[in-house]
This record gives sequence, C-alpha cells and structure tokens, in this order.
Amino acid sequence: MDSNKDEAIRCLEIAENYIRDGNREKAEKFLLKAERLYSMPKTKDLLDSLDRLTRDSARTTTTDGPTGPRQRTNTGPKKTETRTEAPEYSKDQLECVRRIKVCKDYYEILGVTKEATDSEIKKAYKKLALQLHPDKNKAPGAAEAFKAIGNAVAILTNEEKRKQYDLCGSEQKQPKNFQTHHQHDYTRGFDPDMAAEELFYSFFSRGFPTQGNAFMGQRTRTYRTADFGTNNQNANSFTVILQMLPIILIILLSMMSSLFVTDPVYSLAQTPKFHVLRHTKNLNVPYYVKETFPQDYTGSQYRLETSVEEDYIQQIASACAREKSTRDKLYWRGTAFGDQASLEKAKNLSMPSCETYYRLVGRGRG
Repeated sequence: MDSNKDEAIRCLEIAENYIRDGNREKAEKFLLKAERLYSMPKTKDLLDSLDRLTRDSARTTTTDGPTGPRQRTNTGPKKTETRTEAPEYSKDQLECVRRIKVCKDYYEILGVTKEATDSEIKKAYKKLALQLHPDKNKAPGAAEAFKAIGNAVAILTNEEKRKQYDLCGSEQKQPKNFQTHHQHDYTRGFDPDMAAEELFYSFFSRGFPTQGNAFMGQRTRTYRTADFGTNNQNANSFTVILQMLPIILIILLSMMSSLFVTDPVYSLAQTPKFHVLRHTKNLNVPYYVKETFPQDYTGSQYRLETSVEEDYIQQIASACAREKSTRDKLYWRGTAFGDQASLEKAKNLSMPSCETYYRLVGRGRG
C-alpha cells in the first residue's frame, strides 16, 4: 500500500507540472493513474478543476448580434471572437466513463456483487451498454469503457470462466489503462474475434449469445511437455512424438488426397480455365465450363445441371442471409437508440440476393 501511495504522489506531481504547462490531456491521464493507485482528496479536487476548466472553455463564446458576431473592445486592435462548440457529451456520461476507468475488477465494472446471478449481470450490462455505446456517448474513453463492460459480461456469464476468474484473485485485476488491457490476463478467455459491437448487437437482437461462450479462449490451448519434469528424457521425447502424430497424419492425408483430386467439371464464376458460358434448362442458372467440355464430360447432363442449380441456390441463400443480417443490425441500432435514420435505411435496404432466392425456390417474401 505504501508503494502505491508513493507512486500516486509521484503521478500527482507530474500531473501538476503538466497543469502548469497547460497540457490538460496529460495532466488528466496522470491524475487518473494516481487515483487508481491511491485515492487522495487533492487528486479528486484537481480532476474536478480540470473538468470545470474544460466546460468553461467550451462555453467561452460570443453571442451574435443583429449585424454579426459581437466584438470585444480593448485598448488594442479589435478582434472578433470565434465560437467554440459545446462538448457532445454530458457530465453524467463523462462520470460513467471515469468510474469504469478506476474499477479494480469485472464485478465493480458492471456494478454487481460476486453473488450476482446471470440475469442480474446481463441486466447491468444492458443498462451500461446503452449509456456507453460509441454512437450515444462521445465522452473521451467511452469506446474503451464499452469494450471493458463487454469483456466483463463475457467472462462473468460463462460458468467455467467465472470460476477461473474468481480463483485467480488479484492476478486478474483491472489494468492501469484501457488502452493496453488486451495485453493482460484481465481479458483472458474473451475471444478477440467477437468485437464489443457484435456482442452488443447479439445481446439486443437475440438475447445474450451463450453460443459465443463455447469458443471463448480456444486459441489459448497449447501443448506443454516441460511440466512433466526432466528426470526421464525418453518419456519426454515419446510425449512430443505423440503430440506431433496428429499433425504428421494430417500432412500425409493431404499429400495422398492430392493424388486423387481431379478438376471440377464446372464453375459458377468465370475464370481463365472456365470461360465457356452455359445455362441450365430448368432454372436458367448460368455456369461456366472448359472449351473441351463436350469431349471430356461423358456423364449425365441432367445430374450435372441439378448439381449446378443446388450450388447456385446455396450461394444465393448465403448472400441473402448476409443481407438480412445487415438489415437486422440497422433495425436494432435504430430501436435501441431511437435512430430514425437507421430505421429508415433498414426499411429501404435493397436485398437483391433474397429476391433472387425467393424467386428460385418459388416462395413469397418473408
């Protein structure tokens, strides 16, 4: 604790130097760091003073008179004051971001106890997500805070990860700043492919994505052999061979399969090799074959065209699914934040792949 206090005092002195130099951004950074290490009244007072200075400077504007902007008269030459726009965030939004920055664990970030149930954790996340989403909260650090609550809910709603986090104790405390939190154990188990925005969309569109918990942390699995000791070198060598055996088998199977692979008969896309255009008789689906197709292919033309149409319909169905996903994201964004532009865009979104798919399968639009 004494070491934290000494470091906090050092950060406070650095912040005071930056304040004297007029560098508010650097000063606030070191003040927040000092507050995390050891809370002191002077630190809080300086943070409040910086906040007031920021707001006062934003309000230092002149009002427009009937003939144009009002000018300040001094003994020197007249200068026309410029209008400074007010910040795009409220004091409550800034305080919400600052609170999360000084939190020490996931429970404190979401504002729940260690005995909280999944439903209570999800409810807390939903409330904070609507306050911190970058589309709504423009305060400095809001994007990092939004990612932090995403990490917190992803860990605490996964039973196995939550137990592991609770057991680790101080080893998984809040990092010193959000900018580098992905380098710490703080986010261990949270899949980097599942961005905070995707987590938010999945939560508000279909409920919390428990399926995502199934693949969280899969990339952290490694094979370790050193833990078994070094007394028996032969046993270690045998273990390494056993671990490498699946990789060797995969390589051998790939080499063997390549001996029996033949060129496809057709392609749905035009390529230098497949450039002769043909159409199926049933659905008039376009496909491409080689110049030597009439001589090389001796199979059933009906089965070939059936395969072409099945592949084409599957391709169109996948494209239609992507179009629906885009429309749903716009709809839920508009619903969550009252964004009429997103709702209008979702309503008028063009979906050519879906129109083609419904026409091919003979169904009405759903």
